[in-house]
Amino acid sequence: MKVHEYQAKAILREFGVPVPRGEVAEAPAEARAIAERLGGRVVVKAQVHAGGRGKAGGVKLCEGPADAEGAARQILGMMLRTPQTPPEGIRVLRVLVEEASAVAAELYLSVTLDRARAAHAVMASQAGGMEIEEVAAAHPERIVREWADPALGLQPFQARALAFGLGLAGDGFKTGVALILALFRAYLEKDCSLAEINPLVVTRDGRLLALDAKLNFDDNALFRHPEVVALRDVNEEAPLDVEASKYGLNYIKLDGNVGCMVNGAGLAMATMDIIKLAGGQPANFLDVGGGASAEQIENAFRILASDPSVRAVFINVFGGILRCDRLAEGLIAAVRKLGLQMPVVVRMEGTNVELGRTMLAESGLNFATADDMGAGAAKVVELAGAVGAGRRA
Repeated sequence: MKVHEYQAKAILREFGVPVPRGEVAEAPAEARAIAERLGGRVVVKAQVHAGGRGKAGGVKLCEGPADAEGAARQILGMMLRTPQTPPEGIRVLRVLVEEASAVAAELYLSVTLDRARAAHAVMASQAGGMEIEEVAAAHPERIVREWADPALGLQPFQARALAFGLGLAGDGFKTGVALILALFRAYLEKDCSLAEINPLVVTRDGRLLALDAKLNFDDNALFRHPEVVALRDVNEEAPLDVEASKYGLNYIKLDGNVGCMVNGAGLAMATMDIIKLAGGQPANFLDVGGGASAEQIENAFRILASDPSVRAVFINVFGGILRCDRLAEGLIAAVRKLGLQMPVVVRMEGTNVELGRTMLAESGLNFATADDMGAGAAKVVELAGAVGAGRRA
């Protein structure tokens, strides 16, 4: 789960990370009033779940309240397009009006999980304001890394090494050490998957400020954080993703035309691979989980069918906890309720597989079956191509 910059900064402020003063506006007049309260010179920043806002015209420096009102009028309602948004962009519904800072240096600081080392990694660089992936590729020596012990956490000596790596000295060094430890504490206590400050700036009067902030949260830990769940903005998420989350389904929209429904993340990945091997393109990742009910299967199927890019559906299930007869029950109910006409290829093995196949065969509906993944993938890719050709004709 992601949150907006202003929400991330409010959380970091609770942990002692210094951030600029600012308020959120949803109308140009509100932006003007906030700028007046902040002293006039402000930055107006579009609040969307994407980076690269400045290059896309979503961040504007304003010399006074009137400028802030004009900037807000330009930004609010625009479809902001960046490399991290969908092609059509994201509509801006609110802006952060923040006091302008006199910047002397831009730095980078983040905490994330290094799965290869099974440890939390803290990264720092003097190349702040840039895409860290580009820095890592072109100048890996410019990134300082420390790995926190899973039991002991980030130690002060590691925070000092990171502060040295950022080029901090004197009082700025002491502040930097405290800030690094505070960011790590926020990352752990809020069950984040990423806590990033880019840029972390040194102002001309020597202060350190989190000029931008990004917090991503582990979805599996959200039950522990109702205060974080309350920050969710479904306007920033794809409608089908939001719908899938209502039923506990793991769904990610992709660019192909073959809808996939699978139980188990590993099998889902293998299914997408075999569809591509057969010459097709998966339209989604959809894992209904090992213990899905007939109702969940029905809702999963409805979500697949509501995607206009889907031309055919491949159901690939190994029935262990999810019995094959339960799968068949959910599929039959969904196809009948939706009046679905698109081709559906079913490959299933496991518990009650013969009963499940019998239910599909006796349903009177147009299910195609396959005995193995390869045959199923080849069949669904063929059917998707035929449907697509028919629609073009």
